Amino acid sequence: MLEYILKPWPWYVAGPIIGLTIPLLLILGNKSFGISNSMRHICAAVIPGKIPFFHYDWKKEQWIFFFAGGIMLGAFLSIHFLSDGQNIDLNPQTIADLKALGVSEFNGLLPADIFNFSSLFSLKGFFFIVFGGFLVGFGTRYAGGCTSGHAIMGISNLQWPSLVATICFMIGGFTMTHLIFPFIFKLF
Repeated sequence: MLEYILKPWPWYVAGPIIGLTIPLLLILGNKSFGISNSMRHICAAVIPGKIPFFHYDWKKEQWIFFFAGGIMLGAFLSIHFLSDGQNIDLNPQTIADLKALGVSEFNGLLPADIFNFSSLFSLKGFFFIVFGGFLVGFGTRYAGGCTSGHAIMGISNLQWPSLVATICFMIGGFTMTHLIFPFIFKLF
């Protein structure tokens, strides 16, 4: 059994498990799937100020703390106890494209040439990590949710805005990957 858990799960196993989370959340507590609001709930719980955006009854949404904590615990257990220690398999074309841009480190979850603590203090690292993180947060807030909330929960509930948001997420991802990222990466 452990041997099966250590291998990457195929889409036809992982997909239905993720998909079954939606009816489970709806049946057990009429809750929506999505992780982007967890930061708002955490800030509302720990920031003592009277910032209007964080001033609401966050205790009604305590379940999200357990949900987010479970995600973090699951990631920790997966990396430290259920990992076989091998590198992540990337598409050879992806590796070739990144090498053409100057990326050479492919040992972790993210290219260490870009995403490491020391590069945070370089212009390239600041741009990709800090500014990129700001844009993700801004986009999530502007779209009214994250990719998991819209693509998994919203579309399964046949919400038109979620379909539009998911299409825009995909177009934005493809545009960034194939057009903007190579241009920006060469600037720095």
